[in-house]
Amino acid sequence: MADRAAVPAPGVLRRRAQSVTRFRARPGKAWALARFALDGTMLVTAGVATAFGSSAAGVPAPSVPWTIVFGALVLGILSMRGMYGSRIHYELLEDLRGVVIATSLAGMAVLSARAVIAPPTDLSAQVLRTWAFATAYVAAGRVALHWSRTQAYKHGESVRPTLIIGAGKVGRLTGDRLLQHPELGLKPVGFLDKDPLVGEDDSLALPVLGASWDLDRVVSQHRVEQVIITFSRAPHEVLLRLVRRCEELGVNVAFVPRLFEKVTSKLTVEHIGGLPLISARPSNPKGIQFLAKYAVDRLVAGVVLLLSLPIMVPAALAILVTLGRPLFFRQVRVGRDGRTFEMLKLRTMRPVEPEVDERELDLPPDTAPGGVEGGDRRTRVGTFLRRSSLDELPQLINVLKGEMSLIGPRPERPEFVGLFEQSVYRYSDRHRVKSGITGWAQVHGLRGKTSLSDRVEWDNYYIENWSLWLDLKVLLLTFLAVTRSPQHVE
Repeated sequence: MADRAAVPAPGVLRRRAQSVTRFRARPGKAWALARFALDGTMLVTAGVATAFGSSAAGVPAPSVPWTIVFGALVLGILSMRGMYGSRIHYELLEDLRGVVIATSLAGMAVLSARAVIAPPTDLSAQVLRTWAFATAYVAAGRVALHWSRTQAYKHGESVRPTLIIGAGKVGRLTGDRLLQHPELGLKPVGFLDKDPLVGEDDSLALPVLGASWDLDRVVSQHRVEQVIITFSRAPHEVLLRLVRRCEELGVNVAFVPRLFEKVTSKLTVEHIGGLPLISARPSNPKGIQFLAKYAVDRLVAGVVLLLSLPIMVPAALAILVTLGRPLFFRQVRVGRDGRTFEMLKLRTMRPVEPEVDERELDLPPDTAPGGVEGGDRRTRVGTFLRRSSLDELPQLINVLKGEMSLIGPRPERPEFVGLFEQSVYRYSDRHRVKSGITGWAQVHGLRGKTSLSDRVEWDNYYIENWSLWLDLKVLLLTFLAVTRSPQHVE
């Protein structure tokens, strides 16, 4: 990339910063103001709705001053939780979780304060109504804003032009990821790198726009609002100067850290003088947390299996009529610690002779094999079961037997596992936990014949960042994925 002499001295940069007009206000402020104004509007609307609802029900309306205090507390808590700050990625479920936490804390604070000062006879009911209306209205506003923002990003509106510094392996991965996910609202315009790392058979999806000394020109020409710094050969001092220059220009800066594979959402930052020490706390697949998870898995699987009998019994009878016995399709898969087991599914296809050798499938590079092919062999019942993912229900029996989990990496066939462990980075790390009926990769569209390296990346993220909340998110996203566009989750 750049050498030390290639970047202007700090004094020159400061003088240049004073003479250059900022290209636009700091990115993210417009959306932050929109979120704050929307939350405030929805709180006012919720207050009015609470008053009218109480009047219609013939019960005393909540106190107006205390309703104002409640609304102010909600906005304050949301602000303290960073809900109005600039973020790279906005997750709807995380936003809704933050809203519920903020309204609940504000409700408890108002309830406690009023109980101490002068409690009315129906204090709990008043606070509960205020909390319920506020939670529903603010959450609805967040859903509408999320939908509006996502649609705008997908149509190329309100996107933030993004410059990637470093055109190495990680830089290219960053560019590809932004191109694959336009809903993030980050439109990559190119790389900044003096010495891009490109192999003989490689090609860059984005152009190299220059080196470090071209930062001002590139930011001005492409109206860059976001810079992402990845790995490069640039000296430490050069990267620091680039960061300072971006700050002077009002451009947001994000970093891909070294050892990013081990950076989890649970970080501890300590300082020794000016030297930060970052400690990551990944989940322990052998710890008590996962033992509790597997115990809950079996309990939930048993309940769901009983509740699904009205669906499974008719499906089994339909299979018996159309295909005969056996009712279950059994296939050997690789699970936790490399142990094999027979994964169960409802039969959806007629048998074929001779059987196809799965090892001879010709897969494109970095592509998962997906499920067993054979659309021409499926019955109408089988097609319905596959599209609705109801053929996966017998895997609840695998969960009860302790061979699988409700949520985890999807298990693969042994003949493919041996190949993938040699060719796919961190593939064997997926086997630290039990395989799942659904998973973090599947709910993000990585099912069927999709990128295997991406699927492994998402699976390992799930393992190292596991929590009960993350499992709940996967279940909610699985339900949405199945109801929106039913398809097989393999």
